[in-house]
Amino acid sequence: MYLDANATTPVAPEALDAMLPWLRGGHENPSAGHSGGKRAREAIERARGQVAALIGAEPGEIIFTGSGTESVNTAILSMHRLCGPGHALVSSIEHSAVLRGAAATGREVVEIPCLADGRVDVDAAQELMRGAAFVSLMTANNETGVIQPLAEIAALAREAGLPVHTDAVQAAGKIPLDVRDPAVEMLSVAAHKFYGPKGVGALFVRRKLRFEPMLHGGGQEQGRRSGTENTPGIVGMGAAAELAASRMPDAAARDAFEAAVNSGLDGVTLNGATAPRLPNTSHLSLDGCDAGGMLILLDEAGVACSAGSACMTGKSNPSHVQLAMGIPEARARTSLRVSFPRDATAETGAAAAEAVIAAASKLRRVQGHGVGPVSVYPVAG
Repeated sequence: MYLDANATTPVAPEALDAMLPWLRGGHENPSAGHSGGKRAREAIERARGQVAALIGAEPGEIIFTGSGTESVNTAILSMHRLCGPGHALVSSIEHSAVLRGAAATGREVVEIPCLADGRVDVDAAQELMRGAAFVSLMTANNETGVIQPLAEIAALAREAGLPVHTDAVQAAGKIPLDVRDPAVEMLSVAAHKFYGPKGVGALFVRRKLRFEPMLHGGGQEQGRRSGTENTPGIVGMGAAAELAASRMPDAAARDAFEAAVNSGLDGVTLNGATAPRLPNTSHLSLDGCDAGGMLILLDEAGVACSAGSACMTGKSNPSHVQLAMGIPEARARTSLRVSFPRDATAETGAAAAEAVIAAASKLRRVQGHGVGPVSVYPVAG
């Protein structure tokens, strides 16, 4: 049972079918002037339109990159180079691509604090915009699934004359996106999060926005990202984007899972459950159940999930996202992220809950831990 869709998704059959001709024989360079190169160029432009449609952009506003991380770093570096003095304003719950990307600019990085429900503090963000050069705020958190108040913060940033980038890597293909509402200057996505191949991403750059590329060379992507395009990957991303636009997940599996776990176990905390969330994501803490032990037991039972971001797997420190939410460190070490694939049903959720209940019950018996009541993490203030 695969419950780690926020880490990555399998390549959709439709995306693989679109890629295969370019893997088997479509080797021509899309910058070449002969007919084979022109066919590759046409395929890339078709994919550009498919990705643009997924996020409400125009095809000419899409730059293909090698990953979501590259898209994020490109956006931050461009804002850093073109904006005046001031700090980089990010949230305390950003993916490491944003946090480390902002730190690498050498600017002071100021973090917007997070409320207990997993959303950033809009009032604090407004205050911190004083003296800022630019803003980067994720659309939805990769660990908790909590959807951020991007529209409110983008509107405040616009009043302050600050450009806004959003990391929408975890949101694309799970919820509808429109770069015009909320209006952002740049937006990052990655194909492998919505059933496309790994190793290809995209960056939306608003038309007529001043932009500084990160990679320089042959001038591909209209001079905005040099390097020969990955034709098979881009074609696969386009096919996956078109499919994702019409096949977004619902919350049936997540809701059935949470209801069953709540009724079958004591000492359960659903983190972020009072805020708007991605429909496929559940983040829960289980009293007396070390997350490492739970993952071992679940893996032995054939269930794949995670203790947080895939990028943090194997690291001993508790998640910075949970700490930013005010979750005590001891409880943060008992947390699981369950992220359902888009075809998951209520029956999938019930089966997942059965596996989690069995693993938690076994771990508690071994550890001899007493547990408390079920609770939902409250909204601060």
